[in-house]
Amino acid sequence: MRASKPYRGRFAPSPTGPLHFGSLVGALASCLDARAHRGAWLVRIEDIDGPRNVPGAAEDILATLARFGMRADEPPIWQSTRTARYQQAFESLDRAGFIYPCGCTRKEIADSLLNARTRNTTLAYPGTCRHGLNGKPARAWRLRVPDGDAAIVTFDDRWQHAQTQNLATEVGDFVLKRADGQWAYQLAVVVDDADSDITHVVRGADLLDSTARQIYLQRCMSVPTPAYLHVPVVVNEEGEKLSKQTGAAALDARDPLATLGAAARHLGLALGASAETSFDAFYAEATALWAKRFA
Repeated sequence: MRASKPYRGRFAPSPTGPLHFGSLVGALASCLDARAHRGAWLVRIEDIDGPRNVPGAAEDILATLARFGMRADEPPIWQSTRTARYQQAFESLDRAGFIYPCGCTRKEIADSLLNARTRNTTLAYPGTCRHGLNGKPARAWRLRVPDGDAAIVTFDDRWQHAQTQNLATEVGDFVLKRADGQWAYQLAVVVDDADSDITHVVRGADLLDSTARQIYLQRCMSVPTPAYLHVPVVVNEEGEKLSKQTGAAALDARDPLATLGAAARHLGLALGASAETSFDAFYAEATALWAKRFA
């Protein structure tokens, strides 16, 4: 952990559309955690997946955060400007023997997972290309995970508490560079957090499952592991995570204090009536309540 270093947190939205209420909850939690620790709060635009980006969405996200009283303490970071850094990290991992090329198609992987379900065995990537491509062209590049006890990653989440994942049986060797040439989320986020000296990651619980992979990759790269806190996700009436894919509406900024109050309630913060009078009052009370739980 890097708790002895000055607190540095971040909010990392993808510019695939405007912010929705679920995004606001994540942004607010990360901002309050930084305020409660008297630390720095950064914004990183995760636009590395070019085909999914919506033109103008990143600028709209930054403007929306400002309308809700959230401004980063440093200039925003854009993943799309950091591809050379990802390549550098990738080459370092390759030299160390951590990665290998994979020639499996999506259909082949899906078929192997279907067979695994039928046999009631592991649903992890089966390591088909670990020892060679067998004449197939390289499509993606995977990080080799260990076997046995070395594959078990444990960590204490500040909201979700003790977590354990066996990478070998639950995930398998995971992709760092995709078949379309795009850098995978796992590599980009680990490199970015390390380069920005992030000490605390606060994000939605939908990303809890990926944390063990990131911790293992941090170990491979010999970079520190931040403290993690995963907040409950917002769901729609069907019980699905509120997202752009499930038709989440863009935030309405006409009454930002009321919307912030609803986000705070989702985070379990019981604000008084005075928090509805101004941004200063809201953030002062919300930060104090957050600090009692997490600082």
